[in-house]
Amino acid sequence: MKDNRFLTLAIESSCDETAAAVLSGGRDVLSDVVSSQIEIHEKYGGVVPEIASRHHLTAVNSVIDEALDKAGVTLDDIDLVGVTCGPGLVGSLVIGIAAAKAIAMAKNIPLVGVNHMYGHVSSNFIQYKELEPPFLSLIVSGGHTSLVYMESYTSCRVLGSTRDDAAGEAYDKVARVIGLGYPGGPKIDRLAKEGDPEAIHFKRVYLEKGSFDFSFSGIKTGVLNYVNSQKQAGRDINAADVAAGFQEAVVEVLVNKAMDAAEMTGSDSIVIAGGVAANDRLRKELASACDKKNIKLYLPEKRLCTDNASMIGCAAYYKYQAMGSDGLYLDAYPSLPVDAQIKITGDGETSW
Repeated sequence: MKDNRFLTLAIESSCDETAAAVLSGGRDVLSDVVSSQIEIHEKYGGVVPEIASRHHLTAVNSVIDEALDKAGVTLDDIDLVGVTCGPGLVGSLVIGIAAAKAIAMAKNIPLVGVNHMYGHVSSNFIQYKELEPPFLSLIVSGGHTSLVYMESYTSCRVLGSTRDDAAGEAYDKVARVIGLGYPGGPKIDRLAKEGDPEAIHFKRVYLEKGSFDFSFSGIKTGVLNYVNSQKQAGRDINAADVAAGFQEAVVEVLVNKAMDAAEMTGSDSIVIAGGVAANDRLRKELASACDKKNIKLYLPEKRLCTDNASMIGCAAYYKYQAMGSDGLYLDAYPSLPVDAQIKITGDGETSW
């Protein structure tokens, strides 16, 4: 018998996590399964695209089956299939999209392609049932650092983005420099708690006045130059102080720009999203700054900050309500812009 709830099956495979989830309505998560590749890529110091694709290929069907089983439903109960279509690693994206297409075609279910960045923002809708646009969002992940103004569930205005290294990318590179390995974000966050954030000052880069863009390559280079100069001089390197000083520089820029953007837009709510949103220092400093300005801060649980399929299912639900199905012409868009919404017409024409 068909389930009376509107059920979405979501698939996420944009990078190195194979994930599937089942949601009821759009915000109620019935299951959320993630197969992580962190241990696989750790020995390489970062994600190897070809290896990531192979793991997705071997894991995707079992992850989907587990998500359905945990939700207590079958494919016959599903009303919508949502899948990440970009941005991300093209080989990884293709695996998830192929699985989603197969299910949509076999069961004659509508198919929606989801922008991964809209997915990250949507993680907050899952946790905070009362949250509705408009609001300001700070998206901070391994590949993206952006300030966007969410005008609706399916549209946003980009205020600023990274011009070079994203914050998460800078974390990974600095972690390698000081010998922490991959993934750099959580390792630097932990080590920084043992260091003095004032011991080593790294330059804060704000770019031209009034800009909401980000640039973290200079901070990364500053760490590299410091470490090299210390080694050449035969001096010991306090890795905890380096981690704390680096993190303080990154967090200070993120928080200050977010607060400036809130003032410019008149927003009384800030939503944080993306893998770096799990960073303890960022969460603490942003909460303190928002409290001083009487701004409501929405912080998703850490498990919702990293890549997962429930956030994709939520974004898929709202996109389907507003824009309908994309259909089987859906493709992978590895360089999909932060604010883009894929829309595919019946004859296969793609627009965003």
